[in-house]
Amino acid sequence: MFRAGVSSVRRAASRAGHGAGKQQRQEGRAGQLLGAVTAGSVGAAVLGGAGLALMDDEVLHAPHHSWSFNGPFSAFDHAAIRRGHQVYTQICAACHSLELVSFRTLIGVAFSEQEVKNMTAELDFVDGPDDTGEMFDRPGKPSDYFPSPYKNEEEGRMANAGAYPPDLSLMVKARHGGADYIFSLLTGYRDPPEGVSLREGLYYNPYFPGGAIGMPKQLEDGAVEYEDGTPSTESQMAADVTTFLAWAAEPEHDERKRAGIKWISALILMAIVTGYY
Repeated sequence: MFRAGVSSVRRAASRAGHGAGKQQRQEGRAGQLLGAVTAGSVGAAVLGGAGLALMDDEVLHAPHHSWSFNGPFSAFDHAAIRRGHQVYTQICAACHSLELVSFRTLIGVAFSEQEVKNMTAELDFVDGPDDTGEMFDRPGKPSDYFPSPYKNEEEGRMANAGAYPPDLSLMVKARHGGADYIFSLLTGYRDPPEGVSLREGLYYNPYFPGGAIGMPKQLEDGAVEYEDGTPSTESQMAADVTTFLAWAAEPEHDERKRAGIKWISALILMAIVTGYY
């Protein structure tokens, strides 16, 4: 009986030691796995940071330009908006839309009401359905929005080798650098430097991320004939269409600043009167 008891104790101790060893091995493997994952994560973060830094270094940042609408007391150059609208209509509208901008927002800014009515009357818009359930074409009206050059995204991609030209309504707000970036991109086309090769259908522009852009250079001296006689140089057209797009992204810009100046002036006056009495 004594021997049997000793044997039972030994077996129990053996099983306990085996279980403890197994638990230690599992903990060791878990520690190794955690260490590998941690090291891999840190390595990926370092490599990712290096990749981001590399991509950032490959982009030429747009220089700052003195725009008429920058500053707390500044406003848009309405003549530049009108010229920029002409550049957009004759060049940019062939590929890019302005689907968030209504024609009537141009009234009193760059065109008269009659000019906008005449402008929209030359365009056809799909409307409906009519009483028979069919869609129909009608002349445009000032309440309409700038039309898209394509019926749908698939048609846009088919016409541009798979790339869909973005809508320009908020482009100035959507891009880092805003108006400076748009102007630099339009005027920044260069021959690729030595050692840089681009596949067919891409063009070198150091202001575009990666340097390769699918849009060919659009602005050339004399590409449009301005109604007011302003020389249509490349930089002039780029500045005008950038001003127009900046206005399109924020049509209430001037009115908002005027309202802010009125409120601030009223508050200052009230503070002076309150302090006096």
